[in-house]
Amino acid sequence: MAGSTGPTKSAEKRRGSDSEARPSAEADSGRSPSRSRGARVRTGARIHRLRALLVVLALALGLTGFGAWALYGSNWVLVERVSVSGNDVLTEKQVRDAARIPVGTPLLSVDRAAAERRLETSLPRLDEVRVVRAFPHGIGIEVTERKPELVMKHAGKFAEVDVEGVRFDVVPEQPKGVPLLVMEVERSAGLRHFGKERLRREAVRVATSLPDSVSRDTRTVRVRSYDSITLELTGGRTVLWGSGEQGSAKAESVTALMKASKDARHFDVSVPSAPASSGS
Repeated sequence: MAGSTGPTKSAEKRRGSDSEARPSAEADSGRSPSRSRGARVRTGARIHRLRALLVVLALALGLTGFGAWALYGSNWVLVERVSVSGNDVLTEKQVRDAARIPVGTPLLSVDRAAAERRLETSLPRLDEVRVVRAFPHGIGIEVTERKPELVMKHAGKFAEVDVEGVRFDVVPEQPKGVPLLVMEVERSAGLRHFGKERLRREAVRVATSLPDSVSRDTRTVRVRSYDSITLELTGGRTVLWGSGEQGSAKAESVTALMKASKDARHFDVSVPSAPASSGS
């Protein structure tokens, strides 16, 4: 009996030493079992988030590619019509032909700025142009035409002059209600100083300053110099307006003068504070 207890105690010592050795090894490594499990959980969560991010990126790229194809490569968003608004003298066909926007092309590929430049170059009657997209199948061309304030004879036709004194178009007939501009400035002493363009602008300045009662009856605006602009009205009447300055005061003066001197044929408002009339 006594001899059999020796090996048993020795085995217990070995098992004890082995069990003590394992915790110490884990302690030496600096990690506990719970910490190892936490690290594995965090690593798994990061992998899951990365996979989710990759899926989102793949979907985004797919949608982007599909959107680009739908807008540029499919038949869903093509130009089917080109509409024109704001035109008066010009026809819709003239505007569309000048814009040169092909039907059947992708809507987003239409270069609006280039179309606007083509319109302004080809159609000088246009004062303002705006080309817009009208999804899903339209292009709109919004225009504002220049309005003639005066016309000048030009090779048997009539050159229209706008509010800025710009000659923008030639028409075969004089537009109704638009006075004729006659420039007699070749012998004018101020021609070298002012130039014909400036004198033409002064004539337009006078025409746009007239009261309605005078404007309706004005047939000719005759320019001899900067400060010698005369209106020729119906019934053989004339108005010496002078320069384009003090337009409002001159308009008031000629209105009062015509009311006070109904039988007069010649009016002078070149100095609005001292108007005069003559003839009967």
